[in-house]
Amino acid sequence: MYIAIEGIDTAGKSTQITALSLAYPDAIITKEPGATALGKEIREIVLCAKAKSKRAEFLLFLADRAEHIQEVIKPNLESKMIISDRSAVSGVAYALTQGTLDKKDLVALNNFATEGIYPQKVYLLRLTKEELESRLSQKELDGIELRGSDYLLKIQDAIVEACKLLEIELVEIDAGLKIEIITEEILNNLNSEKRS
Repeated sequence: MYIAIEGIDTAGKSTQITALSLAYPDAIITKEPGATALGKEIREIVLCAKAKSKRAEFLLFLADRAEHIQEVIKPNLESKMIISDRSAVSGVAYALTQGTLDKKDLVALNNFATEGIYPQKVYLLRLTKEELESRLSQKELDGIELRGSDYLLKIQDAIVEACKLLEIELVEIDAGLKIEIITEEILNNLNSEKRS
């Protein structure tokens, strides 16, 4: 099974992925962008906000995504549990907030980059504005985070829209809950999926 943990910066994705890796010790743990050698270079460019063109930034995400699907997802899709920190959903969400491409083109370009391979399920760790601003105040901000809490909350809403556009099942979880409770919610949902 291929799942993705989604959420804006500081939502707790890395913490949950660490917990899930203990529950699934044989799982492939990956991320977008940056899981491949090429992806690491692309991630640095994106996080430093070097691209002046929003279209260029979007195409960088697509290049990383195509490489990620080819190098990590396809070889493990049939035999392993794959847990990804972000996915195509984030790329579409960022593009939706920037409004540089229409929705039909967004979906078509992502279908091209991913060969139509998407997570079977996405878990969105949702933050309130108050919780987000509290968490941001406690860390050094990267290029994306410097765009502010309102921008990040728009991305959070766009993640929901992106799942609808890509026809991916979405499970929303309150990121303000205790870490252990969030992990339990995800595991219970995954286990119910296996039983059905």
